[in-house]
Amino acid sequence: MWGSLPEKSDLQYIEQNGEKMGMYRHVKETFQQEYKERSDLYRARLAKWNKEPSTLRLERPTNLVRARTLGYKAKKGFAVVRVKVGRGSRKRPHPWGGRKPGKNYAYVSPAKSLQHIAQERVARKFSNMEVLNSYWVGENSTTKFFEVILVDMQIQPMQLQRGRAFRGLTHAARKHRNI
Repeated sequence: MWGSLPEKSDLQYIEQNGEKMGMYRHVKETFQQEYKERSDLYRARLAKWNKEPSTLRLERPTNLVRARTLGYKAKKGFAVVRVKVGRGSRKRPHPWGGRKPGKNYAYVSPAKSLQHIAQERVARKFSNMEVLNSYWVGENSTTKFFEVILVDMQIQPMQLQRGRAFRGLTHAARKHRNI
């Protein structure tokens, strides 16, 4: 499904350039190679995602290695949601103050990263869950795709504050705030 994965007998260690390599590292390098080469599988995946709704709950993460690094666990109370966010500057509404030079511009750069915007959108839609983290999974000319890891605080009690996506407490927001 994700390119050339090893056989079951080879999953523990894989010989590559004289060094032993674990399965997670192999999966990670396969993903990086697909993104770098823009393989047919990667482009087909992006075309399929473009036709899906902008926020879609998934059964399992697309990039398992990255999700596990950021805190995802395959147990009850964790969820993964793919979000589609438009790239580029935000179109500004009509300038209602007349055609003065200070008001005569069409596009505004948002003050947040697209990843932070994606986290906020998911937090609004899944209000009973908290955003744990998110990661990039792909992009094309007009959209970027992120997968957001959510935690249901009633099922998985963790030391997370409520509303952390809106208060700039996730990793993407903290990076933007230079914390």
